[in-house]
Amino acid sequence: MSEPDWTDVGLDEVSDVEMPQPVLAPEEEGGFITPTPMEADPTELFAGDTGTLEPEARVVLVELLRRPYLLDTNRERWNALLQHQTVIESRLHDLFVTLIVDRVRGIAYKRQVRIGEVDIPILLRDKPFTRIETVLLVHLRTLHQRETGAGENFARVDAEELEQQALSFLDPDETNLAARQKEARAAIGQLVREGFLAEEALGRYRITSLVEVVLDVERLAELAQWLREQGGTP
Repeated sequence: MSEPDWTDVGLDEVSDVEMPQPVLAPEEEGGFITPTPMEADPTELFAGDTGTLEPEARVVLVELLRRPYLLDTNRERWNALLQHQTVIESRLHDLFVTLIVDRVRGIAYKRQVRIGEVDIPILLRDKPFTRIETVLLVHLRTLHQRETGAGENFARVDAEELEQQALSFLDPDETNLAARQKEARAAIGQLVREGFLAEEALGRYRITSLVEVVLDVERLAELAQWLREQGGTP
């Protein structure tokens, strides 16, 4: 059998042959890969981060877990809360905690969910107010109601006034005045930590709207009556 007669064809002799063009993906047109928009990237703040919340939403969620309330006076945090409210509420619901956002009063706070037929773990510790704390709360709520009713944005009070209010509820035969003063100051400090009082200057406090939320008018009347029955004069 004779060998096939192959003709050596040079590249220059086939240069007029049109080669098929490669099919490019849309993002590869022009020789460049179209960058992925930043907002489409997963939010990874640290190595191994699997969280899905935006950074500002995470900060608000932590603030709500750490503190008893969030006020609209912190505009950055408040705006972030309103922007991400739905997803933040969902995260809290996973922990059996509800979020209350009072836009009129400009305050957001949380409450423990309780379901009678379901045994759920309690995240928020229930700590009843002491007798002196209750006396001071009633006084704060009364001041707040009076001042805001007169058109003021906030009511303010001095530590000395609060201390005297607490001491006025003591048994007239009480002899250990120093111990009772210490107890009154401890109660004031606790109300500051709980968010009912915001210290503006040394010994000078602004009463926050949290006191209005915790003690509505009906509850205020009940406590005031209870204090009168106990011998106090709130």
